[in-house]
Amino acid sequence: MTKRKLITSSILASLALVVVVNAFILPNMIMAAQNAEPLAACGPQSQLPGEVATNVDPNARCFELRMYTADSERDGVGAFKGGINDLHQRFREEEVALFEKHGAEIIGVWQDLEKPNTLIWMLAYRDLAHRGEVWEGFGADPAWEALRLKYNVPLQRPQVFMMSATDYSNLK
Repeated sequence: MTKRKLITSSILASLALVVVVNAFILPNMIMAAQNAEPLAACGPQSQLPGEVATNVDPNARCFELRMYTADSERDGVGAFKGGINDLHQRFREEEVALFEKHGAEIIGVWQDLEKPNTLIWMLAYRDLAHRGEVWEGFGADPAWEALRLKYNVPLQRPQVFMMSATDYSNLK
């Protein structure tokens, strides 16, 4: 595949995802930049800064959309082993259950049809503080370390979107 086709495919996949997310939860999306200052809030309208709170439901939860892309160039390098099917197996086997154990609600997990080496999933939390508690518990769970070592799939940097549902969304 040429670089131009790959870029076009990536752009189309991204646009399709935005359409799907907007169609189902109509969120006020706030992109969380990796390694940047953490969001001050996510979730209910009262916890958000004014510039993003206007259209958010007073009882909205904090939603997190994550996209993981298996990095085939690093497969077999060092301790990395596996691809997208191994990543799906890791989620299928225990990763989803571990997040639920620590308090997250898993809204769904999807296979990106435009980028077959990408897994997309959405989690829901009461608010940003609850998200922090969930991730802290998950990261400290010995079952996660064992699962990560069993399915040590090399991943590109994840794309992460933090969202609060609008006041007119069916999903809050």
